[in-house]
Amino acid sequence: MASDQTFEVLLQEFRRVGVDPDPFSAMLALRPEDALRALKVLPDNAGASAFLAQLRRDGLAPAAATPAERSLETRRRDKSA
Repeated sequence: MASDQTFEVLLQEFRRVGVDPDPFSAMLALRPEDALRALKVLPDNAGASAFLAQLRRDGLAPAAATPAERSLETRRRDKSA
């Protein structure tokens, strides 16, 4: 599939599933075919959390951060650590 066509299909699938692709930075690290594979199995309006869960089931996304990891990341972002 051509690059432009792949991008259009990805956008259509993100919209169908209910994921706003604009702020969704996780897709930057995904190969388009991996994202499409995860999106294709989801129902309409499944949402971003369902997409991430599917990526995890497919072994394509890191596991959810532990509370300690989230706390450390928050401190890094606000430069308090």
